[in-house]
Amino acid sequence: MNRLFFSLSALLLACCAASAQNPNSNPATPATSDPPANVPAGVTTSVTPELAQFQKLEDSWSDAVNKRDQYGLELVLSPLFLDVSASGDVTTRNQQVVLVISGDDKWLYLTQKVITVRMLGDTAVVNGTYSLRHKVNSNPVDEKGVFTHVFERVRGGWMCINSQRTVLRQDTNAKQKKPATAESPFHFPLFSKSDKGQQ
Repeated sequence: MNRLFFSLSALLLACCAASAQNPNSNPATPATSDPPANVPAGVTTSVTPELAQFQKLEDSWSDAVNKRDQYGLELVLSPLFLDVSASGDVTTRNQQVVLVISGDDKWLYLTQKVITVRMLGDTAVVNGTYSLRHKVNSNPVDEKGVFTHVFERVRGGWMCINSQRTVLRQDTNAKQKKPATAESPFHFPLFSKSDKGQQ
């Protein structure tokens, strides 16, 4: 009985030692990977695998729009896709495809940059910035803003089911702002000089 106990103990100890020497064999310990080739040694990067994966999808989407590629757009956009533009127009995937391949807007050019990705099981919420050059009343307009895209996992890949864009507000205030002084380094809009005079 003692011989069996010692044999099992030795076998268990050998397995533990082998496991400790190979950290990647433990599923609870995340595997370490080398930094990407374009990152210098000793420099850390905040690009997660999810961020890189969804940036690639957003790049495919932008390329499909810029090259007027119907098939490329259909690979990224779900048949259930709904787009809410910055102006509030709501379109479906088929309407987006027709808009792109019709070629009516010769200035149409899109770039998208992913900032965050939140994984929720088979759903991913992607936030980022975009730049869109398009036609408004026969004139080219450069639109910059932020987007929220919702992706759904489909047959091992990802397809966008919802898109919402918001234009960044441009500062159209023509008058110059006064520089901050030591007495008033901050501007509080609720407490302007006219409010003080009424008290």
